[in-house]
Amino acid sequence: MARKRHHDDEPRPEPIVARQQAARADSAVVPLENAGEGTYQVALRPRNFGEYIGQRDLIDNIRVSVQAAKQNGWALDHFLFAGPPGLGKTTLAHVIGNELGVNVHMSSGPAIDHKGMLASLLTSLGENDVLFIDEIHRLNPVVEENLYPAMEDFKFDLFIGDGPHAKAVTMKLPRFTLLGATTRMGLLSAPLLDRFGFHWQLSYYELADMTAIVTRSAALLGVRIDDGGAHEVARRSRGTPRIANRLLRRVRDFAAVEGDGTVDREMAAASLERLNVDHVGLDALDRAYLTVLVKSFDGGPVGIEAIAASMSEERGTLEDVVEPFLLQAGFITRTPRGRMATATAFRHLKVSAPARVPTGGSFRAV
Repeated sequence: MARKRHHDDEPRPEPIVARQQAARADSAVVPLENAGEGTYQVALRPRNFGEYIGQRDLIDNIRVSVQAAKQNGWALDHFLFAGPPGLGKTTLAHVIGNELGVNVHMSSGPAIDHKGMLASLLTSLGENDVLFIDEIHRLNPVVEENLYPAMEDFKFDLFIGDGPHAKAVTMKLPRFTLLGATTRMGLLSAPLLDRFGFHWQLSYYELADMTAIVTRSAALLGVRIDDGGAHEVARRSRGTPRIANRLLRRVRDFAAVEGDGTVDREMAAASLERLNVDHVGLDALDRAYLTVLVKSFDGGPVGIEAIAASMSEERGTLEDVVEPFLLQAGFITRTPRGRMATATAFRHLKVSAPARVPTGGSFRAV
């Protein structure tokens, strides 16, 4: 098998991403990958389907498609992976490449900022290779339109020269597999969505799977951890493997300095409490949001501008960073009249809920 080649292009932050990075740079429970985490993530990534934990239905279905492609010698169909950050979309691309025995070429939507860069990527592909484009919803529209014939007909049109002397040249491309990843499927255009063979939706991981992931990562990092410690880290990780691996490294530090190096339930709980990560994975900013909504506005409904003013935070920070997980976990709801706290939020803050309040829910991985 040929040695894997990885072509990594750093994305250029757009305003939303820059806000997320700046607003929660000191938080351990933000699913965005921090600078310097790449080395750890690569070391902890599963290499094949057998090592992959969780997302069982999705993995079983992809395994069938990969096996069919290997048996018949054809290129795997183009697939789109959608879901929140940190759930394993990039990891799946590496696993698929390893299972197929082909090279994986990595890039991102913002990094492919002009047609020439796309041409360079496509012409570097070998037969049946995998091209992975992260944050594909952020592709330049001109680049996206030039990607269509490459996906459908494995051809790429170039114009050489300028003005009346320009000459159209059609380059034939090897058959390849495009794997796209997005955190916001609604921003993808219909023509691009239609060109993917299937759309795979990644969901938050169940607690049992998260515990298994923490145990596996601890073994790879050489961290001594018991079942109670793994469970405690897992239940505070928001059902997100990237967050679990990050919290595990922080707990390891506390165990090495203030203990005997072993992570048990008490050590994990005490360490994460000092990091302001509570038993359901909420950090200080999350709790401040809920406190303002519940205690200052009696649970709502209240507009986001009023909440932002009360917290001295930007509206964009709350909408893009804080609210997604609170909505997913059932702590808040959005209504035409504004945000409302659910009974789950009142219980979490140990405050008596009014008679008429949305029920909410409990986070599946908690």
